[in-house]
Amino acid sequence: MGKSSSVILIYTTLALLLLVLLASLFSPTNLHHRHRPHRRLVLRQNTSTSGGRHHPPIPFDPIISDIEIRREDKQWEREHFSIPHRDGQGEAEPEWEDFMNAEDYINDDERFNVTHRIVLLFPKIDLSPSDGFVSSDELTEWNLRQATRETMHRTQRDMELHDKNHDGFISFHEYEGPTWNRHSDDKTSSDNDMGWWKEDHFNASDVDGNGLLNLTEFNDFLHSVDSNNPKLIQWLCKEEIRERDKDKDGKLNFKEYFHELFDAIRDDGEIYNHSDSSMEEASAKKLFTQLDLDNDGFLSDDELKAVIGILHPSEHYYAKQQADYIVSQADSNKDGRLSLSEMIGHPYVFYSAIFSDEEDDDYHDEFR
Repeated sequence: MGKSSSVILIYTTLALLLLVLLASLFSPTNLHHRHRPHRRLVLRQNTSTSGGRHHPPIPFDPIISDIEIRREDKQWEREHFSIPHRDGQGEAEPEWEDFMNAEDYINDDERFNVTHRIVLLFPKIDLSPSDGFVSSDELTEWNLRQATRETMHRTQRDMELHDKNHDGFISFHEYEGPTWNRHSDDKTSSDNDMGWWKEDHFNASDVDGNGLLNLTEFNDFLHSVDSNNPKLIQWLCKEEIRERDKDKDGKLNFKEYFHELFDAIRDDGEIYNHSDSSMEEASAKKLFTQLDLDNDGFLSDDELKAVIGILHPSEHYYAKQQADYIVSQADSNKDGRLSLSEMIGHPYVFYSAIFSDEEDDDYHDEFR
């Protein structure tokens, strides 16, 4: 039997099992006694305007993502474009009618049934291989595709804002940096020395060196940690050196590394006795030695490449973190993968889940 025949047989069997399951789930008796979810589904905060250091949860369902993006677009238009009222006074409020009932929509089983949505999305996630199970890697790739889709949408929107001559490219002079940098009255402020919005960052994003950023290059400029551009990786490493290099010699000695960098890259599983710092310093020296490839007693930007992914986690990191958590919660038989029945049996793990049961200030988000 060929591979395609095997896949067809798998999904035919799943479809038959699903019909039996759905018949049970949606029988009049069962519908009458169905419990409402323990947690009402809500839309994410507007990620383009909300502050904070938390990474936003990645949406599981493209339909909900589209609702959130449309809402965010309206907010963005209100912030960046002055739309007069009919009487010509001030700025108009966005048309919230498109979104005011969205949460009622996604909490109404007749209009948005999470079981039906999981059934439709399952074969789109189960791709590598299409074997009737969703692995953590497959769910990671699904999460990453959703996150990349949203990121590119925002980049296209920002390109529209900065591309003053509408030629499809952005020059360094067209790009306006963040308002906190652009409007600062303190020209000696250390914030104004930051390189994230300066010409070296722009040039590192300019792969073909033509002085202009196309959409892909501009996306790398805005989201450098997710780029495969080696010039940007090098630039990120140089930034880490520059921000922590107290004596301005272009590299990090052990003291600068220990006080400025080690806490960010050390193994979180290691526990130190704070009354005795010798153990922590010994661990720091061990890692320093591993990074110091030329054994000159300093860390260069090239030597920081090994840990740049720890200092600047990528979207792939967060996509995998979220996938691993969801699999751990929905994998009833603990075989390390999810069947369609397991996903149907745990729908709100995908649509509304807390990352950690502990009240953790560093990460406490809902997944969408």
